[in-house]
Amino acid sequence: MSSTPIDFAENLERFTGFAALYDRHRPGPPAGLSDCLRHFAGIDALSRVVDLGSGTGLSTRYWAEHAGEVIGVEPTADMRRQAVMLTAAKNVSYREGFSHATGLPDRCAQIVSCSQALHWMEPTATFREAARILQPGGVFAANDYDWPPTTGAWEADAAYEACIATVRRHERELKLRDGLKEWEKDGHLARMRASGMFRHVKEVLLQHTDTGDAERLVGVLLSQGGVMSLLKRGLTESQLGIDVLRETARRVLGTAALPWHWSARVRMGVV
Repeated sequence: MSSTPIDFAENLERFTGFAALYDRHRPGPPAGLSDCLRHFAGIDALSRVVDLGSGTGLSTRYWAEHAGEVIGVEPTADMRRQAVMLTAAKNVSYREGFSHATGLPDRCAQIVSCSQALHWMEPTATFREAARILQPGGVFAANDYDWPPTTGAWEADAAYEACIATVRRHERELKLRDGLKEWEKDGHLARMRASGMFRHVKEVLLQHTDTGDAERLVGVLLSQGGVMSLLKRGLTESQLGIDVLRETARRVLGTAALPWHWSARVRMGVV
């Protein structure tokens, strides 16, 4: 890794300005994540969990009932403000920081989690920082959902995928991703193994079920940084195909809260 600090300014801008919408529509971590990680680490009770890239606190609040103390680390001020506003649990706190520079003491956590954010983090430095703040035998875990969820209405799922394809085309044409710092999700596991920071690395698949309707499906789309970046640039919902998605979702999903199924890929490493 280069000794020159990486500039994440464009990444932070990409996720600024829609924190309330993001928190309202995005999924939380899989329900079984805590048990899975505790069993992997051989830990009966968690004293402290650190959540990297904690965003609006969705992934951090999940841990409130599973650990004595939870610390969310998030560099984006807009997201962090939303997290503080929405978090009532007294054992959850947030701090400004990056995944590679948390400012936390050595060996202070048993679990370091990262939910749908590792692809925005410099991997080598992030793994080194996670290993530093984890206790021996502790676990680093990156959780990523496959997108979009299975809504139970294939037409809605297909309309979402078509809309995302249009968004990606506009991003390429406008070169909106050229200044971003991102790493392919498919490479997470190999990079963890190659880092030398973990004694054992493993991937598991977890299923998660929540509920959604037409409004939420459009909201999930609007919670994507690429979509919001294009709208900030002045492109219309019609140009992005959001109007077609909205009409299709209203027709086939309606307003009833139906089961949605998410598939989570959890990459785990023990220090």
